[in-house]
Amino acid sequence: MRKLINSTYLTLDGVIENPMWTMPYFDEEAASLAGAQTAEADAMLMGRATYDGFSAAWPNMDESDPTTGAAFFNNVKKYVASTTLTDPTWKNTEVLQGDLVEAVTALKAQEGKNIIQYGFGSVTAELIKAGLVDEVRFWIHPVLQGGANVTAALTDFKASFDLVDTRVHKSGVIVASYAPKATA
Repeated sequence: MRKLINSTYLTLDGVIENPMWTMPYFDEEAASLAGAQTAEADAMLMGRATYDGFSAAWPNMDESDPTTGAAFFNNVKKYVASTTLTDPTWKNTEVLQGDLVEAVTALKAQEGKNIIQYGFGSVTAELIKAGLVDEVRFWIHPVLQGGANVTAALTDFKASFDLVDTRVHKSGVIVASYAPKATA
């Protein structure tokens, strides 16, 4: 069975929106880990907000430059959980139909590598509650940004996690990886 890995960049105060603040910290060490993460995946899962941001940015990046990651993002099979998106324009994108939990359960049962998910919102919360997220990787950046934090819109979401791995980069970024605990 494939694994669903969530990878989310956030600030010390929990902001994930418009992550331009990551750029000064995306050094060789971060690029290596990000590259390993995408090398282990052959599909990407997104909610609508992540799709809107990614589909506006990645197609404009140079796929011939391996340091951009654009070749992966533009060519990987992409699945979007959305009830409003009907005609995605980003290459290799499919909108999941029907029940989200059933659709992701079916995706995980397929042969293949990991499914990578970026961002943390209502889609991730629902999948954690259903026991479908295998690992959450929080890339914690030494920045205070101000604004709504990662769980601001998730008022009824509660979860506990077991620590799987911790990596401390020279830049000050900490990548804390967790496995969600099963909920009763």
